Amino acid sequence: MTTLLNTLYVTTPDAYLRLEGETLCVMLEKEKRLQVPLHHLGSIVCFGHTMLSPGLLARCAEDGRSVVWLQENGRFGARLEGPVSGNVLLRRAQHQAGESVTGLDLARGFVGGKLRNCRQVLLRSARDSKDEDDRGALTDAARRIGHILPRLVQAEDFDTVRGHEGDAARIYFEHFSLLLNPRLRGDFFFNGRNRRPPRDPVNALLSFLYSLLLNDCRSALETVGLDPQVGYLHSLRPGRPSLALDLMEEFRPVLADRLALTLLNRGQLTPGDFERRDGGSVSLRDDARRTLITAYQERKQDTLKHPLLEESVAVGLLPHLQARLLARALRGDIEGYLPYLHK
Repeated sequence: MTTLLNTLYVTTPDAYLRLEGETLCVMLEKEKRLQVPLHHLGSIVCFGHTMLSPGLLARCAEDGRSVVWLQENGRFGARLEGPVSGNVLLRRAQHQAGESVTGLDLARGFVGGKLRNCRQVLLRSARDSKDEDDRGALTDAARRIGHILPRLVQAEDFDTVRGHEGDAARIYFEHFSLLLNPRLRGDFFFNGRNRRPPRDPVNALLSFLYSLLLNDCRSALETVGLDPQVGYLHSLRPGRPSLALDLMEEFRPVLADRLALTLLNRGQLTPGDFERRDGGSVSLRDDARRTLITAYQERKQDTLKHPLLEESVAVGLLPHLQARLLARALRGDIEGYLPYLHK
């Protein structure tokens, strides 16, 4: 359990939350593990099987304090709110931002975070590489992406922002195979990104991880009361979670791509874990999907120091923290949105 940005995140299975005077108590096996003054909390987010007393639920509804339930995999379950809620004002600000410079600033921020994190992935692999040619190519790719960042800041419309993102993505994926162990590059040949459907094992792995990450980002946005379908970088389409796609951009390199590379380079996934289907598509076998989901969930349990909060947080909470920062930026509580920058 950890309290961040006035939100209590409860990730311990079978925890029981109850009201005690003006405090919230977290009980586990009839033992009090945490006690927090209610006035310190703006919302409560529960993962998995968590129970709350009727008294606590009633008090949270009365105070306008939201209670959110997410499944263990991060999928949004439900949200309880009282009669007075600021979500309508937040969503109005979200919709209005798309017609103002605020939406453009947000789009630049999402892409800027992605580009900086792509550079970190490339530079880290360059430092670890034992091959001089690979090291030089990866360093050069990181340099070229770095040169796009100043132009991104000066972009004056959404199409220009998308163009810079596309240029950087092309450079990144042109060198993605160099992030694989040299002995694996024959079995896991990668010649750029393809999808719908993926036509090689690496793309199948990336697409599956991106789906998991998108689900987490969508849940995070719904948790704070934002509409996941109203985004800025990704254009609006019926049924498309545009804002969730926006938010996940900064996390793709560090939460999905790095995990895919780790699973392949460590031999946790092999060519036999993939199957080709009619039409040329490639997918993960059932056992491989289970391996991947387990690894993803374990990765979300890892902790790191958030560069802005300067506190240790679970990796799985990063989308929730960034969604809350995004909501604060839209409300005008903070000056601009700061994307997550991995170190």
